[in-house]
Amino acid sequence: MKILRCSAQLQHLEGILRKSLPLALPVFGAVLNINRGNPGHFEVLVDKWPEFGAVLARPSGEVASGDMRHCRRGVTRCPGTCQVCSEHPWVPLAGFVGPRGHWGALGLDLGILGAGLGYWAHWKQGFGPAPGVRVGSLSPSHVDLLNDTWPYGGNARSRRFLAEILGRFPQVCLQDGSGQPIAWVLTDHFGTGTHSYTLPEHRRRGHMQVALTLAARRAHARGFPTFG
Repeated sequence: MKILRCSAQLQHLEGILRKSLPLALPVFGAVLNINRGNPGHFEVLVDKWPEFGAVLARPSGEVASGDMRHCRRGVTRCPGTCQVCSEHPWVPLAGFVGPRGHWGALGLDLGILGAGLGYWAHWKQGFGPAPGVRVGSLSPSHVDLLNDTWPYGGNARSRRFLAEILGRFPQVCLQDGSGQPIAWVLTDHFGTGTHSYTLPEHRRRGHMQVALTLAARRAHARGFPTFG
């Protein structure tokens, strides 16, 4: 496969993939990140150019394995549709298996930023953090908290992954009056919501609605699609 390094080619690819949304979402976010400074140090490969039929996003210069196995996604372009590929064979959309299970589960992650779109109108009318809650950000000192509260966390591998995305990609955090995190939304190499969580003692107060809304607004402002 051919690695696309030319900025003009990458911009052209972004435009083509945008027209194939939402089916191109598995790789589209990675292309957007690459075209916006490439904070994840990724690369994009195509089977041929410019009449490509398959696109793969992966860590730059690496063949995904071990800790990076979950960091490869691709799409194939078929007449009138797109199919998602797994790490090895190209397979139909319904059969895609990713790090969080089958496509249905992954689809929830892909749409998580878009879940806040429904609250934009409320935000414009003064909808925002509750009294005593402020918008802040997570820091490296919060990695253990993230690892302990992530459904796929609790081990050294997940901790390394969370530390990486925390340092490289946009995130939203709501804090209490003392500056402690109470709810947050993290994004990853593919522009998808990776770890969204509200501490149990702060639930049922609308904090996640606020965090998702802000995350969606920020993502949309950077050119990322938001789907609910």
